[in-house]
Amino acid sequence: MKDKSNKNKENQSNINKNIENENLEAENTSEIQAEESSFEEKLAEANDKYLRLSAEFDNYRKRTAREKLDILRNGGEEIIKGLLPVLDDFDRCVQSFETATDIEAIKEGVLLIQTKLLGFLKSQGLTEIDAIDQEFDTNIHDAVTKFSVSDESKKGKIIDIAQKGYMLNDKVIRFAKVIVGE
Repeated sequence: MKDKSNKNKENQSNINKNIENENLEAENTSEIQAEESSFEEKLAEANDKYLRLSAEFDNYRKRTAREKLDILRNGGEEIIKGLLPVLDDFDRCVQSFETATDIEAIKEGVLLIQTKLLGFLKSQGLTEIDAIDQEFDTNIHDAVTKFSVSDESKKGKIIDIAQKGYMLNDKVIRFAKVIVGE
């Protein structure tokens, strides 16, 4: 009987342990489910942030592309506005050709218009590239031809300009086409 009683106690103990294990497993399962739910919420929140950030960046990219296009389209507006007075002066000059009898006055008027145009272009950052009697520099000059010179000091230097060169804010926009002495 003692064996039976010990066996019953052992069985009861095993049953209690099994129940405790099941309770622990149930608790662990609910904790795991809670953690899983928490992770799913965090994942959904991260995905939402990602989608919003992606949409915001896409909007930024489109907006900057539109702004760049507007700048390219209307970027020269201020330059054109500055050139309109020079154009008006040329129109008046051409009209005076029909009635003018004094050629010197027309020459003087054209020279004034040229001065006005050059002044405006200089105010926008345009500078003429100095070339005559300068050493030939491939960074700003383009040699059209070489010409023999008898003066040794002129060798390797520019002796004539075929076409003026210009720089805009220290950037060459047209190389000076020059004739180099050799």
